[in-house]
Amino acid sequence: MLKIEAVTKSFGGVRALANVDLSCESGEILGLIGPNGAGKSSLVNAISGVIKLDEGSVKLGGQNIAGHGAEFCARAGVARTFQNIRLFKELTVRQNIEVALITCAKVRPHIASKINIDTLLEEYNLLHFSDVPAGTLAYGNQRRLEIARALALGPKLLLLDEPAAGMNEAESEVLTVAIENIRRNVGCATIVIDHDLQFINKLCDRLCVMDQGRVIKSGDRTEVWADARVIEVYTGRPIEN
Repeated sequence: MLKIEAVTKSFGGVRALANVDLSCESGEILGLIGPNGAGKSSLVNAISGVIKLDEGSVKLGGQNIAGHGAEFCARAGVARTFQNIRLFKELTVRQNIEVALITCAKVRPHIASKINIDTLLEEYNLLHFSDVPAGTLAYGNQRRLEIARALALGPKLLLLDEPAAGMNEAESEVLTVAIENIRRNVGCATIVIDHDLQFINKLCDRLCVMDQGRVIKSGDRTEVWADARVIEVYTGRPIEN
């Protein structure tokens, strides 16, 4: 579904992404991890059209969406959340979902007709907050609303940038179940960035580890955490075979 090839991006003299290759299939949950400054958010911004690449391609369902901007990428089926929550805080919870659904109906009416707002709100434990201004919700509820709103776009690809940030263990457990349900109910490809490795390990089918703008290892969890380069990145110490 998603195939990234040789993606490169520099900001001034700083190479944020260097020849990144990555793929994610429909129904797969891919964990994108690495230390601060590894290039994870830059990659998500490149996929969603927030930043323009210097080189490389980003293909979604065979269509190259690189270089076309965020609106084009959204119309092509990319939906995302942000590290810093970006809700319409003055609008109610329901209205936040309605805005996304109206957008979906304009460009993908066959998908929008299958999306039910009440079902989405119930799935994310937000139905009883329907008429509450989004900005007054507790932090964990705002995180879940942002995901629900993204799903109202009927995405082919869902990008979640630190969805568990600031959550306690119980909230992370609820979020894990909610994201796993995306596979069953929506079937889109999902990429999750998070620093909570327990959350990532429990949730994701496959991991992709970045450091200094490059992918240093990609594979299943056992394979990734046995890799010497990954161990060095996370411990700061090289290991000997």
